[in-house]
Amino acid sequence: MKYSLLAAGIVSALSLPGYAQQQVNTDEQAVEVITVKSSRGLISYVSASGAKSDTPIIETPLSVSVLTEERIADLGALTVQDALGYVSGLYNGPYGLDTRGDWSQIRGVSPVQYLDGLKSLFGYYNNVRIAPYALQQIEILKGPSSVLYGQGSIGGIVNLVSKKPEPVTSGQLWAQLGNYSRKQLAGDISGALNADASLQGRMVALWRDSDTQTDYVPDNSVVLAPSFSWQASQATKITLLANYQQNESGSSTQFLPHRGSILPNEFGQIPINRFVSEPGFDKYDTEQTALTAIVEHDLSADWQLRLASRYSDSHADYHTMYGWPPVFQADNRNIRRLSYVSSADSRALTSDFQLHGNLQTGVVEHKLVAGVDYQHAYTDNDYIYGDGGLLDLYNPVYGQAPAQPGKADVNELPSTTNYQTGLYLQDNMKIAEKWLLSAAIRRDKATTNPELATSTSQYATTGRLGFMYLLDSGISPYVSFSESFEPLLGNDAFGKAFVPKKGQQWEAGLKFQPKGTEHLITAAVFDITEQNRTTTLSAAQAADPAVVNPNGQVQDGEVTSKGVELEAQLAWDELDIYASYAYIDAYVSKSNRLGEAGATLAAQPEHLASIWATWRPAALENWQFGAGMRYVGETSDGTAYVEQAGVVLNTPLTTDSYTLVDAMVGYNFGNYQLSLQAQNITDETVITSCLARGDCFYGQRRAISANLRYSF
Repeated sequence: MKYSLLAAGIVSALSLPGYAQQQVNTDEQAVEVITVKSSRGLISYVSASGAKSDTPIIETPLSVSVLTEERIADLGALTVQDALGYVSGLYNGPYGLDTRGDWSQIRGVSPVQYLDGLKSLFGYYNNVRIAPYALQQIEILKGPSSVLYGQGSIGGIVNLVSKKPEPVTSGQLWAQLGNYSRKQLAGDISGALNADASLQGRMVALWRDSDTQTDYVPDNSVVLAPSFSWQASQATKITLLANYQQNESGSSTQFLPHRGSILPNEFGQIPINRFVSEPGFDKYDTEQTALTAIVEHDLSADWQLRLASRYSDSHADYHTMYGWPPVFQADNRNIRRLSYVSSADSRALTSDFQLHGNLQTGVVEHKLVAGVDYQHAYTDNDYIYGDGGLLDLYNPVYGQAPAQPGKADVNELPSTTNYQTGLYLQDNMKIAEKWLLSAAIRRDKATTNPELATSTSQYATTGRLGFMYLLDSGISPYVSFSESFEPLLGNDAFGKAFVPKKGQQWEAGLKFQPKGTEHLITAAVFDITEQNRTTTLSAAQAADPAVVNPNGQVQDGEVTSKGVELEAQLAWDELDIYASYAYIDAYVSKSNRLGEAGATLAAQPEHLASIWATWRPAALENWQFGAGMRYVGETSDGTAYVEQAGVVLNTPLTTDSYTLVDAMVGYNFGNYQLSLQAQNITDETVITSCLARGDCFYGQRRAISANLRYSF
């Protein structure tokens, strides 16, 4: 029925000419001018992620946050994970400082990462960590988003937008020094390649040699990202984005035991720089080559075709040792290590073909998007597990690990090939310049290993419906409903194939862009439910003679996430402020597993708050000063309080809340800028989360960088 309502909403709006006729003199039509960024570029008023077309944020009935290139630099973000630290409803780095990737949680759940509107990560630990310097902006779409992007979590998506060629010649050279022996050089130049600017090019390059706060773990990188655009005709533009990246790193995350990190130990706190693996053995070396093509063709003034396609080839060599299980031996000093060696590959072809159209039917202005997207992802991982020997975490002596297993012990798992095809239709309707109705519907097919007899295909239909009203004051209240799906492989305890996990979200809020200002303020309340999650058999199910696998699982689990998000981006002549607050109650609402029902989702703070201010005083010409605070509330280990017959069987372990302070000072002279930036300036030792399996994660210590930029 709900999909019938979605379809009816689109069809009825298209038929509105019979309801009202409006005669418009084309010569007298007002041209709509959309301001894309604030004067200093810190605030973006437009996002493409919410609607797959450039749409003003205050006309998008969904929660969207955008970090511009200027904002990322202003915050001094060294990684994409750093840049996300001030976004409302988002917890960046829930598992501490991790050189292997950029992790975050939106509304309690990990989002899916996209690059230029195409999914960029398939599988785990087989890809590079993208450098924020290569990005034009980061767009965060919160909540279920399958109607436009296909399979994904209820957390939403993080869409990284690459820098693209620009017609005016400009560029930047950047030198950076930092603690932990950090040395980085980068450059970015763009401009026209011929007289009429029909050919444009850009080159982004970066080199870094650095250590990290974890002993023996480097963070080195080489990035080359050339791009080229060709205005082939007045109607056709072709853009090519190439990327080569090579990272040399290791395992900065150490999976340290509760005792000695969050719980007391007779030998004291485990040092935050402690390295559990072996020097000379440990590494996480990744390499990627990718090519993206974007073709845009105007069929007329109101209709456009757009094709985006990317092929990527990635490889990772991963050697590490970690304590498993993550508990001390009886002496409370030594931990038994597990050795892990893997060689992982990922090759993916992703494409998205779209038809965009503008229609005027009576008092209704339609912005249509119809499309088909396709994913073909191949992943393969060959690995070895072995004994890593004991290590004293308070006085480590390296070089004592047993010999590693040989090639004959390699677990050569079958490779996995995933296909997904989706058809979608969206109509964003503006009615009488006041009402907005956004309706979208999508059908997906996801197939795994089609060449095998065990191949499975799963289907899903998802939708979205949103209403918004545009007040003359600049306030836009809205309400919306959206869905997501995520395929699950395998069979349940009764031998039946799993069905996809399904998520639904109700969201209401308002967006405010005060007239005559550059401010952008948003507020939202949301209620998300995800069903068909796996859990153990209930007692009644276990007694059912139809059970074919007593140790199997059933899809009776459910997760709920409710909360409030506030975000304000304010800009005056001398002062910019970026502030956010979120209350998130994310918990397991249904489960057959003892100690799970009612549990707060692991590593998810209930409260998050932050504020960053940049001051450019007129009295101190060329100077700028910035400071920020980030508050993170308590997190739980993901278990519930359990008491039976007056006996407490389990008490959840929680981390302490903490507040971190960041700062920046900069001076401009001519085309040069000097700046000093620091994160966690007071060098607080924080634990970002602890898990029920026994491990805890340290957050980032103080990170300082001195920067010299030359712009032309």
